[in-house]
Amino acid sequence: MTSYRPDPKIVSLGHDFYDPVEPARFPKCIPRFLNERWAERIGLEVDEQSWARHFCRFESLPGNLAEPLALRYHGHQFRVYNPEIGDGRGFTFAQLRDESGRLLDLGTKGSGQTPYSRHADGRLTLKGGVREVLATEMLEALGVNTSKSFAVFETGEALERGDEPSPTRSAVLTRLSHGHIRIGTFQRLAFFGQVESLAKLTRYCLENLYGEQPDTDDADNALRLFELASAATATLAASYLAAGFVHGVLNSDNINITGESFDYGPWRFTPYWEPEFTAAYFDHYGLYAFGRQPEAIQWDLAQLAGCLSLLAEARKLSDLLAAWNGRFDQALVDALLDRLAIERGANDRAIAGALIRALATKAQTIDRVFFDWRRGHDPGEESYRAEEFRELAALLRGRERPKSHPYWSQAAPCSMHIEEVEAIWSAIADHDDWQPFNDKVKAIRLMGDALNERRRDSVEQNARTS
Repeated sequence: MTSYRPDPKIVSLGHDFYDPVEPARFPKCIPRFLNERWAERIGLEVDEQSWARHFCRFESLPGNLAEPLALRYHGHQFRVYNPEIGDGRGFTFAQLRDESGRLLDLGTKGSGQTPYSRHADGRLTLKGGVREVLATEMLEALGVNTSKSFAVFETGEALERGDEPSPTRSAVLTRLSHGHIRIGTFQRLAFFGQVESLAKLTRYCLENLYGEQPDTDDADNALRLFELASAATATLAASYLAAGFVHGVLNSDNINITGESFDYGPWRFTPYWEPEFTAAYFDHYGLYAFGRQPEAIQWDLAQLAGCLSLLAEARKLSDLLAAWNGRFDQALVDALLDRLAIERGANDRAIAGALIRALATKAQTIDRVFFDWRRGHDPGEESYRAEEFRELAALLRGRERPKSHPYWSQAAPCSMHIEEVEAIWSAIADHDDWQPFNDKVKAIRLMGDALNERRRDSVEQNARTS
């Protein structure tokens, strides 16, 4: 059992980075999702009453932040700069170390109003909480670097919303995240010309989020952080495509400096490899469509470069930014081959290219293709007779590996398309039936265990050869 290791580092930044706030007082605290496996990994031994006390009423955890902190930031929203944002319905509640020593935040969504609520109620709908659990569980299983939904409590309020039937049920979500420092956090400091604070934040991120000792030279620190963020965001963009995932709102305030995916609103999984597929009904021009997500993330990274140019030479930052496409291309090859679960070889790029061409035929859904071709197996011409799949089969010859997990004997892959999401919510909304939701979480975790076969095999192989 991992021991609980509180480490509230965020206070070292000082009061210019956050505002102390009070959590809302909710009439009810009904547990709907408790992530006990991650509670164990961060050393929290909590009974049912403790879950509600800390993650619905937000009593401080031992040795942690004395009061919740709403973080300050700005950001581009659909390419329009907005200096009027910040944590508007959430706060950082605690910080602690996980089993590998990473600094993690416990942050909230729907926990009440803050100075940045802009006349909104600071609340979260229960549907929004359910959707975030489904998104994070699915992405975690697929190997995407994502925040974890830690707890969801129904809070007993009736909320009015314009984009769903109202009044609707309310909830508060706690997420476990590798930092809530966003590109927008840097943008706010650059907006006000706070160079010393930029340097302080850069050192904080290097030391506490990337585990590196900062240099005495602020310019070197800025270049190093930008290089690390470039690599992390390239991996994030690639993992979205390999998962068939569309975040929906890749604004610069929604891009974490560690490249961790978080803050899920109008997300979707695209059934087919359709670059133009969008998640948000308000994304009228497809700015954040499935195939444009790498472009969007790189654009946000360019905004970070602009901020850090107050510390480091712009030309050097520009050179690092120019290398992002190459990083992304390699990361996409790695992500696609990881989902196929085949070992690396000489023709990896050819396999990745053939796989994308095969997916683009839309002969089967993305999930079905990866399910059928997992570990390099050719399902045969009867199901996949198109030329693109025959090309893929030829390239995979000799790379096949056995599939041992019981998940692979199922009739169909575990997917998360919008029709099922809506059906899960309808069961809750119409009948207060949580069984489909709970069953889906179990199914996702079973798939995640199966997808981890390759990682376990690698660990066992290393152990045998060491």
